This record gives sequence, structure tokens and C-alpha cells, in this order.
Amino acid sequence: MDPNDIEQVRAFNRAVTRRIGALSDDYLGRGRPLGESRLLFEIGRDGTKLRDLRERLGLDSGYLSRLLRSLEARGLVACKPAPGDARVRRATLTRKGLAEWTALDQQSQAMVTSLIAPLGSSQRARLLAAMAEVERLMRASEVAIEPADPTSTDARACFDAYFGELKTRFDTGFDPALTVSATPDELTPPAGVLLLARLDGRFVGCAALKAGPRGVGEIKRMWVAPSARGLGVAQRLLDAIEQQAVVLGLRTLRLDTNRSLVEARALYLRNGYREIPAYNQNPYAHHWFEKKRRKAHATFRVATEDTGSTET
Repeated sequence: MDPNDIEQVRAFNRAVTRRIGALSDDYLGRGRPLGESRLLFEIGRDGTKLRDLRERLGLDSGYLSRLLRSLEARGLVACKPAPGDARVRRATLTRKGLAEWTALDQQSQAMVTSLIAPLGSSQRARLLAAMAEVERLMRASEVAIEPADPTSTDARACFDAYFGELKTRFDTGFDPALTVSATPDELTPPAGVLLLARLDGRFVGCAALKAGPRGVGEIKRMWVAPSARGLGVAQRLLDAIEQQAVVLGLRTLRLDTNRSLVEARALYLRNGYREIPAYNQNPYAHHWFEKKRRKAHATFRVATEDTGSTET
């Protein structure tokens, strides 16, 4: 990593934390630090489950408990078992907490106004556009891609979401039983591998690889959830699948795709896949692609920038 890049990020962090008052223990003049204020705001008027708070804010259980105890001691929050399931705990705002939430919201709006009001219209537009881009890219950096058990609940749910989208996008609908197989046995090493992409603890995409004879592998189940499109997840999944192909000793990758999936075809073409004649009898396929490794120690990767979503 370029040291100048690292220093730029650190300088940006210092500028933002100073400008928004994150270093003070009296954030927005409400008598508490940023962490407690953010937690109060995230609990919100309707309350929320503690496990959802942990995932949404990326907090460990111990630190979350300490923050909640502090807010409870001030009479702002109450933590109780969820109705109908005593195993699940919920945090809700008390009457005092609701009043404090409203005051915090008003102060937050005033702080934002003080940040952008001094700027000219052109500067303001540039700042807001830059903020949107930074937020998008920071969200992209939070996506984690890891091998997964193809029989797991998340894997099955991801496949169901993928199949559901194909059913609506294909002219003829989609029946998984009629397409080329990608069974759990075929996606378990060394026969193959399944990758899941996760964001905030939830799956947002998947990609699978079947290892065939003579060093040929087939990419299957390539999908990105609508909520995560535009974050570069499709490109990262394809890169990760190609890395897995090297691990499995595959020298050729193939795949088929439907004509309605224009994003998928664009992704494969810009990553060095070439269209080839049909190599299977998939009734939903209209295009077939292939990519070869040039050397035994080389990877498949072609440097690109992903700009959309993909399904295969």
C-alpha cells in the first residue's frame, strides 16, 4: 500500500472528526460523547433488537452493553426481552429518551447546516457529491467475501433470492431443476467452492465454481443483491472465483448466461472472457464464455473497474 494513500486517509479522518466534534465528550452540546449519542439515535423512536444494533454499528457485545448501561443509568433507554421471544432483547427509548432523541436530531441538523451553509452553491454541490462517493466507497470496503458451506441457511437463502430474480428477468421464467446443476456436493472442496459476499453481517451476493475434468472449471450462481449493486461486489466475486480456480488447479474457466443479463456479459468481456460455441444444453443460456490461464503460475485476473451488477 502506498504510504501517501495511507496518510491521505488519516488526514481526512482527522479533519472530519475535528469538524464534527467527535473528539468532545459533549457531542452536539448534549452532555455525552459521540458513541452514546449515535447509539441513542440508532435505537430510534421505534426501538430495535440488540443484535441488530451490534451488526449495524459493528460493536462487540461488551462495549455495546457498557454504552447501554450508561444510557439506562440516565433514564434514557430501557432494555427488555422482546415480546413473544424472551431470548431476544430489545432496546427502547423512555419518555425522557424520546425527548432527548428529538433534541439530538435538531442539534444534528443545526450542525450540518453550519457545515454547508458557509459554502457557495458550487462548493456545496461538490462537497455533497464527494460525501456521497466517499460513503459509497466506504460501504464497498466493508464487503467481505469468504468461502461458505453450500448447505448453510445463508447459502440457500442467497440461492433462493438469485433464482427469484432470474424468474422475473428471463422471458420464459426460471426453474432451477431444468438448468445445469450446482449441487452442494459439486460446490464443496475439492469438487468446487461457494463464495458468499456479506455486508453488515448479511449476504449480498454469491458465486460458485465447479471443478471439472482436464483442468476446466465452470462458474455458477453469480449474483449480487440489488441493495449492493454499484459497490463493485460483482468484480470482487469474479476475482475471488478466479483465485479459487488457481487453488484448485484449473486452467480454463467457462460459464453460460442468459441474453437478458446484459450486466453479466459486460463484466465477463471486460475481464478477458471470450464468447465461444455452446458447450452444454442449458435451456436458459444464450451466450457461452471461456477464459484461459496463460501460465501455470499466473492468475486469471484482468484489472478492471466494476460499474454494475451481474447474475449468471
